Amino acid sequence: MQAGEPGSWVDLGVDASRRDTPAPAQPGIGLRPGGERPDLEEQVVGLYAALFDAVAAAAQRGDDVVVDLGLHDAYSQPRHVRRDGAARLAGLPVLFVGVRCPLDVIWQRRAQTWGQDRDTAEPGLTQAVQRWQDEVHTGHAYDLEVDTSQRTPEQCAALVLARVHEGTPGTGFWRGTD
Repeated sequence: MQAGEPGSWVDLGVDASRRDTPAPAQPGIGLRPGGERPDLEEQVVGLYAALFDAVAAAAQRGDDVVVDLGLHDAYSQPRHVRRDGAARLAGLPVLFVGVRCPLDVIWQRRAQTWGQDRDTAEPGLTQAVQRWQDEVHTGHAYDLEVDTSQRTPEQCAALVLARVHEGTPGTGFWRGTD
């Protein structure tokens, strides 16, 4: 997005957030589904609140903002992170994009990047990857979906930018947050 479009695209996603999160609170907003770390969940809620406030501030300032994160509510108890985010972003244009990738391709990429093979990985890791794949899309009505196994990152960004330039406001982020 930042390379393919003029303007001031600010990336406030999970990677940027994680870099700014102290080690004892890691992985921060990257906390996996499954309630594995209930001791971190309240901090995660606060980190998401700060992230959505930063997104709102940048957008109100006139910046274009891209936020790369996985939203789920599969904690030890419901935390309503997306509902809170929708309240914090109320009145701002949001295009809610679902980024899909088949599980087999995810494992191919994990093998190439980190040497993690699904057949020899710890059962906890394989279950976590499956939970992530299932939970980050549960209950979401996206304005646009892209499949990274079918398109390059540049092609996916071009689809998102085409949808942005279309000018039709997104509604997906607010659906299902009542």
